[in-house]
Amino acid sequence: MKVYHFVGIKGTGMSALAQILHDMNYEVQGSDVDKRFFTQQALENKNIKILPFSKENIKSDQIIIAGNAFPDDHEEIKEALNQGLPVFRYHHFLGDLIEKSISIAVSGAHGKTSTTGLLAHVLKAAEPTSYLIGDGTGEGTENAKYFAFEACEYRRHFLEYFPDYAIMTNIDFDHPDYFSGIEDVFDAFQQMALQVKKGIIACGDDEQLQKIHANVPVLFYGFNQENDFQARNVNKTPDGTSFDVFIRHTFYSSFSIPTYGDHNVLNALAVIALCHYEEIPVDIIKSQLLTYQGVKRRFSEKKVGNQVLIDDYAHHPTEIRATIEAARQKYPDREVVAIFQPHTFTRTQTFLNEFAESLSGADYVYLCDIFGSARENNGNLTIGDLMDKIDKSELITEDNTSILKKHDNGVLIFMGAGDIQKFQVAYEEELKKKC
Repeated sequence: MKVYHFVGIKGTGMSALAQILHDMNYEVQGSDVDKRFFTQQALENKNIKILPFSKENIKSDQIIIAGNAFPDDHEEIKEALNQGLPVFRYHHFLGDLIEKSISIAVSGAHGKTSTTGLLAHVLKAAEPTSYLIGDGTGEGTENAKYFAFEACEYRRHFLEYFPDYAIMTNIDFDHPDYFSGIEDVFDAFQQMALQVKKGIIACGDDEQLQKIHANVPVLFYGFNQENDFQARNVNKTPDGTSFDVFIRHTFYSSFSIPTYGDHNVLNALAVIALCHYEEIPVDIIKSQLLTYQGVKRRFSEKKVGNQVLIDDYAHHPTEIRATIEAARQKYPDREVVAIFQPHTFTRTQTFLNEFAESLSGADYVYLCDIFGSARENNGNLTIGDLMDKIDKSELITEDNTSILKKHDNGVLIFMGAGDIQKFQVAYEEELKKKC
């Protein structure tokens, strides 16, 4: 039997894809660095072998799936090519795999992971569904009717996909190490739109998405009355959010979600629109929306003493703003404290003022040193450049997290796409000393 060997198996997409193939009864293993990542537990739960990087891992009976972060001269990829083994880049392999089902690509600068997770949760209650979520979660179902997956715009990787449907949550300028500006990002999404086979579900409140052209129907969703699917009578409480959905000004149904903030209403609307288009019964949609538990690292809460600790992947000003808004909806009477680790020097430099503005929505801000990436690990600016722009802010390190104790009744949001979780772990360890 052929073995699928994943180079960089701890990556979020790679981990999810490995789980999908495992669930479909293929033999799967992979390699990565020794450092522990939050994606690792799911692989271990399925007894998927994780090896340290070594060219000795490469054997003649393997098919290699290579993570996009690793160049062709990586020792394992190089060895596989030398042996003449089939080597697929992650997005190439996924592009072939989705052809076996009705595929739904979820794309957008923000919200694609949460929307993919919600979509998968609803679809699998109606029909056999495979799904790949960008939090490292994947599930494969043989003979699946649907395949819901996250499609990332970075380096135009999503142009490897020709899905039946695409959900487009928004177009925003991000990944400044690759995209030159908002026009470049729009161009990528416009190219993607022309590859969709059946229909596009797009957020009509997003001015960039309003300009999208396609060869298939484009259905718009949002709060504005011009949208095909519109949310009205939105009611926000500390217990969640409820709203009515109108389809082309005709009442469809009322829905409730156990999540917070306008962005989660929009995510739910996108899923409702896709499911309505696919004629999934409204009762299934309603019940599944109500029982959705969320995805990893998206407003993941833990109560410790009087404090609420939240782990969130927010690493762009738009996402930071939405996360703080959600915290204020759920905890209107508490102090909201942001602990933020910027991710990459180019992003921090490009959005320095925007980061300062969005973080200022918190009552107090703690900043961690900038987290570099495999592509860039240094820059001309420092975390001090951001701190200078934010009142009520100071630097925090793993060694001095005890300072957070003074926010006794606070909601502490640990935000970032790097290793911000280690700061939360250090703080929790600090709290145990007191006990």
